[in-house]
Amino acid sequence: MDNEELRPRARFTAMNEITVEDADILGAEFVRFASDLPDRVIDHLKLLVHGHGGFPVDRLTHSLQTAMLAHDDGRDEEYVVCALLHDIGDTLGAYNHPEIAAAILRPFVAPENHWMVDKHGIFQAFHMMQVRDDERDIRVSLRRHPFYSYAEEFSLKYDCLAFDPARTTPSLAFFEPMIRSVFARPRAKRAPQIRVVAASGG
Repeated sequence: MDNEELRPRARFTAMNEITVEDADILGAEFVRFASDLPDRVIDHLKLLVHGHGGFPVDRLTHSLQTAMLAHDDGRDEEYVVCALLHDIGDTLGAYNHPEIAAAILRPFVAPENHWMVDKHGIFQAFHMMQVRDDERDIRVSLRRHPFYSYAEEFSLKYDCLAFDPARTTPSLAFFEPMIRSVFARPRAKRAPQIRVVAASGG
């Protein structure tokens, strides 16, 4: 078992005092921490089992059903992982969960998949009777966006249909290899260039 407390720490007390040695330590620790991201994503998905919000199934079951519908429809691995994670922000983002899910996925997925996840709440709310007219207008205002139909299809074919208590639902373990594959490395064109350098001293 890796003990983080035994690993070296940088010695600076202010960011503008970072030395070359400090930078090496931070760089190594970033690589280590980033490599564990799939495990943290999986752990956070498991938290969704603890609430149903009044829906027929709990949030994890809904997420698993959404992903399985996409998988069975022949969607690729990245799309399926987006379907699985689309509600991962529910535990902390009670008012903006789509944005949280989209932010987690953004470095790793194509722009159309990112937009689909980011806007899925707008498309889902359109189907709820109590949604206000101004909220419906938000969806209408997106109609000219090039990914509109793509996101609408996700809502209609997968997200909307994933609330069936009688449906056989796969375990999270079924999707774990896909999660690890998608989160193995950021897409080159979208990945931030993380590089820690020593302070110039000026």
